[in-house]
Formats: sequence, C-alpha cells, structure tokens
Amino acid sequence: MKLKLERIYTKPADLDGYRILVDRIWPRGISKVNAHLNKWLKEVGPSNDLRKWYGHDVARYPEFKERYLAELTANPVYYNSLKAIVQEQLQSQNVIILYGAKDEKHNQAVILVEKLTQDLHLSIK
Repeated sequence: MKLKLERIYTKPADLDGYRILVDRIWPRGISKVNAHLNKWLKEVGPSNDLRKWYGHDVARYPEFKERYLAELTANPVYYNSLKAIVQEQLQSQNVIILYGAKDEKHNQAVILVEKLTQDLHLSIK
C-alpha cells in the first residue's frame, strides 16, 4: 500500500484509496459529492494567520515550512489523528492526501506527506 499526494482538481480523480483533504478551506468549485472524500481534516492545515502570511509566495516557502512544522509540534492532536488514520488505512488500501493549491511543490500537503513518510517510515508514490 502507498501514501499518495494529489491535487484535488486532478481529473480523473484517483479513487484507488482512502482520500483525505488537508486544506483548512474547502477548495473552490469542488462539490462534496465530486470530491469523493473519506475524511476532511481541515484542522491539520496551517492556521489562518500562517496561511494568509504565506499567500503561496514561493520565496516564503522555507519559512512557511518551518512555521507550519512548529504549529504541528505545538498542537500535535490533529497531526497525530492524521498519522493514526494513515497508519490504519495503509494496512488495507492506499491513502491519498489531497490539497487544492495550484503549486504542486510548495504547499502544506507536501510538508505533511514528507513528515508522515519520515515518521511512519513509508514510501511515497
């Protein structure tokens, strides 16, 4: 079983696994039916203040990553919940971490998947 990372706007949607959205705000233009989500863990996303500060400015990404990881460390309950779900679901199916950002390399989902991969000793597809 694999941990996957995918933009929620990708067509066709990868439905081969347990789908978790990790954005604090619901992605525009995506209906809840078409999202095919198993779980929306909005609380694991960056705080509103951090999200607004970052504004998807790639130059701020290194500091965004540092601040976001600090938020996860300071309030681990939501990350630990995500980690437990991923660990449980990977026993029987793929897990797909979903996000809405246009930039596929500089967003919170990338950071989460890197952290999950490290913490759970996983491979990513």
